[in-house]
Amino acid sequence: MATVAELLQPVEADLDALLADLRSLIGAGHPILQAAAEHLFAAGGKRLRPGIVLLISRAISPAGELESRHRRLAEITEMIHTASLVHDDVVDEASTRRGVDTVHSRFNHRVAVLAGDFLFAQASWHLANLNDLEVVKLLSRVIMDLADGEVKQGLFRYDTGQNFETYLEKSYCKTASLIANSARAAGVLTGLNPAQLDSLYRFGRQLGLAFQVVDDILDFTGSDQQLGKPAASDLASGYLTAPALYALEERPALAGLIEREFSQDGDLEQALDLVRSSQAITRSRALAQGFADEARDALSWLPPSPSRSALLALPEFVISRLY
Repeated sequence: MATVAELLQPVEADLDALLADLRSLIGAGHPILQAAAEHLFAAGGKRLRPGIVLLISRAISPAGELESRHRRLAEITEMIHTASLVHDDVVDEASTRRGVDTVHSRFNHRVAVLAGDFLFAQASWHLANLNDLEVVKLLSRVIMDLADGEVKQGLFRYDTGQNFETYLEKSYCKTASLIANSARAAGVLTGLNPAQLDSLYRFGRQLGLAFQVVDDILDFTGSDQQLGKPAASDLASGYLTAPALYALEERPALAGLIEREFSQDGDLEQALDLVRSSQAITRSRALAQGFADEARDALSWLPPSPSRSALLALPEFVISRLY
C-alpha cells in the first residue's frame, strides 16, 4: 500500500515550497511564538490537509497549473490545522505529538495557548487577503467548528447517554470540517459550478469522517508506538467514540464502568475487553469503509490526471491504516 508521501507525490514540490513559505509568513514576530511555530512545522507531520488542497487545485485547474491563491489557501489550511493541534495538546495535556515535545511541554501552557491564537490570527489575516468573501466564510466556519468540536468533546465526557449523531457531529467539527471546507474553497477560487463545489465538499467531509473513525478504531487496536500515545487513551479520558458507542449497545455492563469513570482497579481493562469481544470494531470498520467509498465516488467527475489518481487513492489509504 502507498505511503502518504507517495500519494502526495504529484504535489511534492508544491509542499516543499509551502513549508518554506509558512516559515516566512509567520515572520519575525515574537521570538518565542516564532520558535513555537518553527518547532511545529519542523515536527514532520504528514502535510495531508494542505496536500489535499493542492491536489484538488491541480486536478480542477484547466491547465493543471497552480495559482498563487491556491498555494496560499493550502498554507492557511496548514496554519489552521497546526493551531488546532497546539490547543488540542494543551486541553489533552499531551506531552508529545509525533514523537516531538508539544509546545506547552517545551515552553509552557501560556505560550502554547498564545502560539495557537497567533496561528489562528495569522491564518485569518492571510485569509482576508485572498479577497474572496465566500472563501473567508468557509474557512472562518472551520475555525468555529474546531472550537465547537473541542467544547462538545469536553461536555460529553463519560456520558453514556449521548447518541451516535453527537459523535458524528463532533467528529465532523474536529476533523472533517477543515478538509471539507478547504476542498470546497479550492473550487470556489477556480470558479466551479455549485454541483461541483458540493461534490468537493462531500469528498472532504466523508474522507475526514473515515479518517476520524479509523483513528478511533486504532485507539482500541493500535500499539503505543503506532499511535504515538498510550493505547485506549480516548476511552480512559472518557471520550466515547464509535467502537465504545457500538459496544454499549451490545454490552450494557460497559455503561457502569464508564459512568464511574473507571475509578476501580481493572475497570479500564474490563471495558477494553467488553469492546474488543463485541462486534463494535467490525461495525466501526464498516462505518469507516462506507465513508471512504462515498468520498471516492464524490470525485468521479474529475478529468484524468496524476492528481485525480492520488485523490481517488486517498480514501483506501485511510482505511489501510487499520490493516
